[in-house]
Amino acid sequence: MTLLLGAALAAGLLLCASPWLWPARERVERQERRDDRLTRLMDEAGLASVERHRVIAVMLVLALLAAAVAWLITGIPVLAVLAALAAGAAPIAFLRARRLRLLKARRQMWPDVCDLLVAAIRVGLSLPDAVASLADSAPAAVRPAFVVFARDLRATGRFETSIDRLKTTLADPIADRIIEALKMARQVGGTELTGVLRALSSSVRADATLRGEIEAKQSWIRGAAVLGVVAPWVILALLALRPEGAQAYASPEGVMVIIGGVIVSVIAFRIMVRIGRLPEPRRWFA
Repeated sequence: MTLLLGAALAAGLLLCASPWLWPARERVERQERRDDRLTRLMDEAGLASVERHRVIAVMLVLALLAAAVAWLITGIPVLAVLAALAAGAAPIAFLRARRLRLLKARRQMWPDVCDLLVAAIRVGLSLPDAVASLADSAPAAVRPAFVVFARDLRATGRFETSIDRLKTTLADPIADRIIEALKMARQVGGTELTGVLRALSSSVRADATLRGEIEAKQSWIRGAAVLGVVAPWVILALLALRPEGAQAYASPEGVMVIIGGVIVSVIAFRIMVRIGRLPEPRRWFA
């Protein structure tokens, strides 16, 4: 009987641990999709050379440090947890902000890249040589990617492979459109490439001008959203520094107030950001 009970207990423990020991296919696929999103975010932020596990390690270290500091200063567990979550999400917010800055900066450069390609093709350079010539003439922000392309093209001699690596390095929706046009011209030939590049240059330049005007008018919405979310939590932190404030917020009623404030702040911030955000072009050819 003892042996039977021990076997039943062992089987129960094994079944409880089975989701972690043998994860289901759907769970593995969800984890891979999360990893892919993080990898793509790092690529689009210009940090393709940084390994993903380093970003995850930074997130964990920041979360632990923030939780420790909040716990030592206030002694309120819920504030320590919130500080850990906020600090852990800070690298993701930094990557997204960096990606938006790069997209805005590069949006002004792609028309010049198209014009340089048109000029190089019109003087008689072949398509691979025209793209490789951008290593010397492209804007400074994207020039390193074309330097790597030119080096890769000289080493391998395969245009399609090198241009695909260039697309991965640039990780930009407008660059994807330019590169796909170049690949199609390389594969099927034709004399319409310069006209396509000119039309693409005009379209991107007009879109960048319009976006700049709209973002300048709506920038106050994002500033108001950040101020409206940060200000109450700064006041809460100042109140929690006082012994009576820490004691009040450590009570069950205080914890409920903090949790309610978190929910309201997150929902309000998401709504304000969505109102003031312009849809960014997606990488359909990624």
